[in-house]
Amino acid sequence: MTYARFVAIGDSQTEGLGDGDDIIGHRGWADRLAEHLAHANPDLCYANLAVRGRQAAQIRAEQLPAALALRPDLVTVMAGMNDIIRPGFDAAKVADIVADMIAQLTAAGAHVVTMTFPDIFRLAPLARPLRPRLLDFNARIREAATRPGVTLVDTFPLDFTVDARMWSVDRLHASPTGHARFAAGVAHALGLPGSDDAWTTPLPPLPAPGALRAASGEVRWLAAFAGPWIGRRLRGRSSGDGRTAKRPLLTPLIDGDQSMSGRSSAS
Repeated sequence: MTYARFVAIGDSQTEGLGDGDDIIGHRGWADRLAEHLAHANPDLCYANLAVRGRQAAQIRAEQLPAALALRPDLVTVMAGMNDIIRPGFDAAKVADIVADMIAQLTAAGAHVVTMTFPDIFRLAPLARPLRPRLLDFNARIREAATRPGVTLVDTFPLDFTVDARMWSVDRLHASPTGHARFAAGVAHALGLPGSDDAWTTPLPPLPAPGALRAASGEVRWLAAFAGPWIGRRLRGRSSGDGRTAKRPLLTPLIDGDQSMSGRSSAS
């Protein structure tokens, strides 16, 4: 099947953080998937409504109505990680929000793709107490994805998805390699021409870091990423404050097309 109107909704992963930057723009797995889709249908139009920092309820309130108004035939829904890492997380409540978005989109005639989250807490020992939340949430997403008209890409069981090279230095956003692999995984799940299961091939092995190097890496990660994130939470701030969707309208892809990140309305 070919698709003509692809809309992506979600948070920073779908916006594309880790694959580019705020100067040149963020590419990301959704943009890369749009390129796969355009190979099958050069007339494809694509919108990316994702904004970094958004929780599932915000995605439903802010992005779902806009997505429905665009009358897509394909939508990717990736939401929940920003909820998992916050205090007071309720897996049932958040998964119900994602399930509701899926239900509304499929009822409107769109085919929906969603994903489970990889076991990223294996990469961040200091955050491993949050792993049971991830397990619970993923199980609920698998259940939500049993609805007709939904394709699930179950990344959690795949060991290669927690290879450090799949992730940027913040351990939360995919690297360019990771974004490319996830896009290829969705293309394969959709059965797009030219796609196959090569995206699941493990990366070449690397020697394990020594204990001292591993410990110093944890200290650097805590200072550079975890600490600032905690600081924003204490101040009631989000990385997405003042940002809007990088690609709010359905537009064709053109050669050299690279979506720019959403800017502050004041800029």
